[in-house]
Amino acid sequence: QNGVMSGLMQMLLLKVSAHITEQLGMAPGGEFREAFKEASKVPFCKFHLGDRPIPVTFKRAIAALSFWQKVKLAWGLCFLSDPISKDDVEKCKQKDLLEQMMAEMIGEFPDLHRTIVSERDIYLTYMLKQAAKQIELPRASENEPRKYIPAVVVGVVGMGHVPGIEKNWNSDLKIQEIMSVPPPSASSKIFKFILKASVFGLLGYSCYRIGHRTVQFVLSMPATQSYLQRLTEVPQQ
Repeated sequence: QNGVMSGLMQMLLLKVSAHITEQLGMAPGGEFREAFKEASKVPFCKFHLGDRPIPVTFKRAIAALSFWQKVKLAWGLCFLSDPISKDDVEKCKQKDLLEQMMAEMIGEFPDLHRTIVSERDIYLTYMLKQAAKQIELPRASENEPRKYIPAVVVGVVGMGHVPGIEKNWNSDLKIQEIMSVPPPSASSKIFKFILKASVFGLLGYSCYRIGHRTVQFVLSMPATQSYLQRLTEVPQQ
């Protein structure tokens, strides 16, 4: 539905999520589920999913990577088996260690960091600012002056996005550019064609082999041989 590369990347990230869940005994994203539960307890509270849609992020991230970067990333995700403890998670909450991890990601995959982190910092900031706009009170008549009250907003975001949100908060943000999905590159088109050709080729060869063996098996059956023998004897009579 979202493209071959996006689908493969989603499968690999689900594998990573399953690995983390197995190691820690709990699924990632618990803070967001808890926020949803708490919001449902507050009268007149509106709940917004403020992150950029996953298909847009995936497609932009994949388009930003070269072929070899995609292979390197996929290889790393496929063979991710490092043990993760709750102590490791607590260490990641330390600002210095978090910044170090972000710096390592920037050094190894700068384009991936831009699409996965920096662009989403902008999107999250934009959505929070939209939610934080003052609320206009209803007026009895058009002649009555407009009155506003401040909005009360609770934003729940990943720790890695906090510095970017603080940095972008006072900027004039436009999200049209980071919402566009670039057309697939020539290399991705070639890879997609080779993958499809390989799948259909293997499927066709499998069907041929199964059909060939089935025919041989049917012909070797005594009942089939007897029937064929009777057919050859009819013209002779």
